[in-house]
Amino acid sequence: MPDTEIAAKASFEKIRYAQLWEDADCLLAGLAEGREALSGATLVSICSAGDNALAMLTLDPARVVAVDLSAAQIECLKIRIAAFRTLDHAALLELMGSRPSGRRGALLDEVATRLPDTSQAFWAALRDEVVEHGLGGAGRFERYFRIFRRNVLPLVHSRATVDALLQSRPRAERERFLREEWDTWRWRLLLKFFFSRFTMGRLGRDPAFFDHVEGSVADHVARRIVHAVANLDPAENPYLHWILKGTHGEALPLALRLEHFETIRDRLDRLDIRHGSLETFVATGEKADGFNLSDIFEYMGEDTFRAVYGSLLGAANPGARFVYWNMMAPRRMPPEFGDRMRTVEDVETRGRAMDKAFFYSDFVVEEVR
Repeated sequence: MPDTEIAAKASFEKIRYAQLWEDADCLLAGLAEGREALSGATLVSICSAGDNALAMLTLDPARVVAVDLSAAQIECLKIRIAAFRTLDHAALLELMGSRPSGRRGALLDEVATRLPDTSQAFWAALRDEVVEHGLGGAGRFERYFRIFRRNVLPLVHSRATVDALLQSRPRAERERFLREEWDTWRWRLLLKFFFSRFTMGRLGRDPAFFDHVEGSVADHVARRIVHAVANLDPAENPYLHWILKGTHGEALPLALRLEHFETIRDRLDRLDIRHGSLETFVATGEKADGFNLSDIFEYMGEDTFRAVYGSLLGAANPGARFVYWNMMAPRRMPPEFGDRMRTVEDVETRGRAMDKAFFYSDFVVEEVR
């Protein structure tokens, strides 16, 4: 299966994403809304940092197969599993970086004892960064936002203005604040520089991930900020809070919420971790009832996308759903599969409107007929 196109271009030796930047609330709605219960199902997830694979356990599947080309991203899931098994909820949030902590080193040491020697060595090399910023701050993308937060944003907005942006208020007030107090000429200049394809490629995403992107990255980010700050309540947005403050604030991503902690911990043995491309699942002949495909199609040319899509369709049970995001490279069901797949438009529309991880311009839910 040719989904290794990106593997030949991008580096996967280090942690690229130390936390998930895709909203699990949207993902779970995409996988489950309007369907019979997924109890006993097989679900497949791009691993990334592991948060959404953990979140998928709340749907009560028989197993969640977490797949990733990056061994470093697999390590992110392994240490989360160990943390869920070792720590209480409050300590987990401290280790993740969701909450401030003066004991993160001790928590890391305690959790690491549950890991094999190779994993312990991996995290020992990142110890200082984890102690200072948490497990959720130890990736390339999170360092990019840290540079933005510490070195660039203060040139444009004061700490008081940032705090004010994150306050809960009626939509009309949010729109006024964005228009009159946040969207200054300095802010627009910052967007053009710091969220340009060049800067994001050097400091955040791998440059290869922009090969199929259409349009201006900075203009796209500017449009999506309107969604995050005006359409949605920024006080309830953990992703925006982390970008601007370096923690998750009072809101948390789904996998880290207290109400899901015991459920996830009780189901950790249902995770099936595989290092490799999606081919490691498809080639086995196994079938799945749902796929969290993250934004992987953005990294593929049209021909590769069609080939991968068809291969996944061959590994899908009737009624299975593909859930994925597009940021700037438009990808949707290839026309040749229209007789075998349908778009679940109502779920897409609701998911797109509620998506707190605001980078993405499109949220896609497609179902096997």
